[in-house]
Amino acid sequence: MDLSLYFNPIIPEELDFFTANEANNLIGNHLLMYTEGRFPSLEKVKLALVGVPEEKNAHNNMGCSEAPDKVRKQLYQLYKHPEMPPIADLGNFKIGKTANDTYIALENIVSYFIENDIIPIIIGGSQDITYANYLAYEHLQRVINIVSIDARFDIGNETLPFKSNSYLHKIILRQPNFLFNYSNIGYQTYFVDKEDIELMDKLYFDACRLGEAQEDLIDCEPLIRNADVLTLDMSAIRFSDSPGCKHASPNGFNGKEICQLSRYAGVNHKLSSFGIYEYNPTYDIADQSAKLIAQIIWYFIDGFIIRQKDAPDIIKNNFFKYFVSLHDNAYEIIFYKSKISGLWWMEIPSENKNPAYSRHYIVPCSLKDYETACRNEIPERWFQTLKKIKPI
Repeated sequence: MDLSLYFNPIIPEELDFFTANEANNLIGNHLLMYTEGRFPSLEKVKLALVGVPEEKNAHNNMGCSEAPDKVRKQLYQLYKHPEMPPIADLGNFKIGKTANDTYIALENIVSYFIENDIIPIIIGGSQDITYANYLAYEHLQRVINIVSIDARFDIGNETLPFKSNSYLHKIILRQPNFLFNYSNIGYQTYFVDKEDIELMDKLYFDACRLGEAQEDLIDCEPLIRNADVLTLDMSAIRFSDSPGCKHASPNGFNGKEICQLSRYAGVNHKLSSFGIYEYNPTYDIADQSAKLIAQIIWYFIDGFIIRQKDAPDIIKNNFFKYFVSLHDNAYEIIFYKSKISGLWWMEIPSENKNPAYSRHYIVPCSLKDYETACRNEIPERWFQTLKKIKPI
């Protein structure tokens, strides 16, 4: 595949970075960059920056297509990690005549990256691009989990035009369906219809309110560790920390919290694509949102560097194994604790395991879930997964 056909090269002069910054250890001096007539080799690349300036289906957020170069300029000025892996910046994706044209082309590119163990870091554009991201896994016939950090669910319905605030219903309704689980982190109740909350419950999806997440951010780590795709809507961050989003509001995650969540995503060996959407430079003040997104990406790389790949479905040793019987032996839950990272998982029992769900029988959890089971209570995330695999 000639990837250069899908991208517009970076024009260094337009970013100012190369004339103003000569410090050798800046990220911008260590990226494998697609410039005019020179497409980089991806043979050893682990992460790829992909700008997708698509906004045709943006919901009331025209101007978000200008985001990629604004973010790129700020990211280049950060100092690199001492052990930074090979990272490519492939420039901006060539947008199709219609949004659907863009989705189809992006599906091909993202599936290529996934097959070659390259994690695309997609800088949108509007969040409907998550739909194209999902299509890449459908193309590969992989059953996946999507985690969205967003103030809203973006479910929508089939009677309304497809927009960035209604992309999820199009994923849910596709047949055959390759979405095993969807989790929202940071929704704000006054932005979410009660019927959508009930639908999330009926589908056994996970939803964590902003207040719950902020009370103890570490509780979000197992949700993120279970993700194949992480999609971040910048409206999940409060306006005072990120003014460059038309849908931002007074409440939301702060800059430190969103960077911590991004680092969790980087550490997650399962995660194979990451998208950041809805940043609109038109509303940004002193490039604060662009700077924050650059730092979000920096923390994702920071987490990626220390990935352990120590889940019990990957390696069979280096674990403590705990058996907990509940409700007079009606249930038995097997817990695993890594001797390497100290992280926890729990196993979903099944007599005849469905090969399509093979990656979903071991569920990331926390010490709190183990303690819950020891009190003879069924952990919520274990029961939710069991109901998806084996309807009760």
